[in-house]
Amino acid sequence: MAIEMSNLKPAHGSRHKYKRMGRGNGSGKGTTAGKGTKGQRARQGGRKGLRQIGMKRTVQSTPKLGGFAALAKKSSTLPVSILNKFNAGDTVTLSVLAKAGLIPHAADTVKLVDGGKLAKKIKVRGVNVSAEAKAKIEALGGAVIL
Repeated sequence: MAIEMSNLKPAHGSRHKYKRMGRGNGSGKGTTAGKGTKGQRARQGGRKGLRQIGMKRTVQSTPKLGGFAALAKKSSTLPVSILNKFNAGDTVTLSVLAKAGLIPHAADTVKLVDGGKLAKKIKVRGVNVSAEAKAKIEALGGAVIL
């Protein structure tokens, strides 16, 4: 038999009658109207009322004990020998140290402490310096300006 417009039919099972929900128990879909029994989502507007939908992954990925962000300024300490990485006569500031990757950008204050040998004449500006480190810098003709 040839397929023609007059004998075309949908595939078996692909079409079914629409079931009206919540129209009495005699309809077969009354009482809970296909929404299951009890619980927040069974209620009117229940899904809208659930604020945590889609939050499970976010909640699980955050650390359980988050702690707190300290208000105190972060500080870093560096030995004087680190100044040997700069050229003689350079002026070292916080931004210069950060660009060179010697301190984290999050550090608010830096202090140079005695440690190692200094071999170059260098000016230090706007960086805290211990008394021993200051003596080493000034012994080579450098300067410490606060």
